[in-house]
Amino acid sequence: MIKPETPATVSFDILPKPIGPQPQREAVVPITMVQAINEALWQAMSTDEKVVIMGQDVGLNGGVFRVTEGLQQQFGEARVIDMPLSETAIVGSAVGMAVYGLKPVIELQFADYMFPAFDQIVSEVAKLRYRSGGEMACPMVIRAPYGGGIRGGGYHSQSPEAYFTQTPGLKVVIPSTPADAKGLLLAAIQGNDPVIFLEPKRIYRTAKERVTTDATPIEIGKARLVQEGTDLSVFCYGSMVEICQKAADKLKKEDGVSVEIIDLRTLTPIDETSILNSVRKTGRAMIVYEAPKTCGYGAEIAAIIAEKAIDSLQAPVKRVGGFDTPFPYTLESVYLPHPARVLRVMRELLAYN
Repeated sequence: MIKPETPATVSFDILPKPIGPQPQREAVVPITMVQAINEALWQAMSTDEKVVIMGQDVGLNGGVFRVTEGLQQQFGEARVIDMPLSETAIVGSAVGMAVYGLKPVIELQFADYMFPAFDQIVSEVAKLRYRSGGEMACPMVIRAPYGGGIRGGGYHSQSPEAYFTQTPGLKVVIPSTPADAKGLLLAAIQGNDPVIFLEPKRIYRTAKERVTTDATPIEIGKARLVQEGTDLSVFCYGSMVEICQKAADKLKKEDGVSVEIIDLRTLTPIDETSILNSVRKTGRAMIVYEAPKTCGYGAEIAAIIAEKAIDSLQAPVKRVGGFDTPFPYTLESVYLPHPARVLRVMRELLAYN
């Protein structure tokens, strides 16, 4: 393998500097996940001239969900690059850019569209550091809206996270709040390894909270304790966090049961310590995700618990996921885990003797 120029010898003088400062907002005003991600991209590009954005319609139109709106006007076409309709070309081009010292942040319009670039991601992006003996890195972030909730049908609603968690060399991050989206994305961009950053599009504009304007990166690999509990541990991520909270609130109100909810946030690397500590405290565990149940990411969590905390269990580990079918259009609300289905499984676990 021919080793490229080291990044230190590459000049970035041709890249335009920001035209002006980032638009200011009141820190007390709640913002959406779309706004938080946009701010993270703006902050990263303002502080590191090597960060570039690539994807279909990310420039003039600001992306299909308007996540990159305003960035091309601010940083220019050389740093916010509208790419052709070819995911393979987008990811392949980013590999070359990353090897030569840039930090590409790719937007693929939907997570479903990652499959045409699957070979590039798992065979090149993930393996470059290993096959070069550590002489090269591939620092890039691949962003993609994932999951259901917008009636996108079978080609715009899939949850492919398990494919990438099974690929050594990739980090997989899924935020569930605007603040986490901003902090985790900043950390992903600052890192020196490839990150699959999946964004739950069903809560793109419905989840709102106050987010600091000068947010700091959130460490990748640390779960978030959503709420403490003593009777049951629930592990979830993405849009399922809100679903689990609704089910837990109802269970608390009707049955007086205390549910602990852990938002995994990063699937690879996984925060085993938080998972095991919670299970050892409550003795009961369930995992909720919207991908098909069979071989979904929840199976890995169940295996970790079985291998390392089985003596603490008072009931079998339960999983609530999507059904083992292609993602439906008209029955989307039935396919996706909802509070009533999660609540039913919670009660089954609690009733087990």
